[in-house]
Amino acid sequence: MQRITSEFFVSAYIRRRNMMGKFTAVVHRGADEAGAIFIKVSRLDGTADLYGPIPQMFTEDLDPAIAGGRVFERLAVAAPEREVDERLFRERGFDTDCWIVETECRDGTHDLDVLEIT
Repeated sequence: MQRITSEFFVSAYIRRRNMMGKFTAVVHRGADEAGAIFIKVSRLDGTADLYGPIPQMFTEDLDPAIAGGRVFERLAVAAPEREVDERLFRERGFDTDCWIVETECRDGTHDLDVLEIT
């Protein structure tokens, strides 16, 4: 089973979040087929959470039906929003094909499949 494209995942994610009343938008459009996706959750208090793709070595045993193969890891929690933005700026410099999506939620709800990597 193939995973869904980055463009499809982002489009569906934005639609679902906006329908829930949680403003969500693309900040940087990446490669349609397989661009890495980063999700910034602005907590509207000057802090943000950041989620990114899990390293490929952790995806081997996952059911590909989970999120169409899109599983995330938490990269930052309630970090100063400026630091999260700087990290995303560096990521864009490293990988111009990546997607950056920003959503707003005071309690940090993200609606993503997240794998806790220890």
